[in-house]
Amino acid sequence: MIASLNKEFESRVRLGIMSVLIVNDWVDFGEMKQLLEVTDGNLASHSTALEKANYIEIKKEFVGKKPRTSYRVTQSGRDAFQKHLSALEKLLEK
Repeated sequence: MIASLNKEFESRVRLGIMSVLIVNDWVDFGEMKQLLEVTDGNLASHSTALEKANYIEIKKEFVGKKPRTSYRVTQSGRDAFQKHLSALEKLLEK
């Protein structure tokens, strides 16, 4: 049962990122940082790990002269997170 849990989601920051993205389309860096109450570096490292796992998409662009980073969950990320939540629910039922 516990083997069904996804190691990519063990961190509270990664759980938070995925939870925010499951219910929103694109979320920008500043908003995500504020919602999760994390540092720039913490958010950047956890989001990069989720991107490498193909669970989120990171878009970097310029708005005027200011850089903007935004995040969106991928379909494989959505599927993996749902499986993870189902495994957690089964553990809690015991």
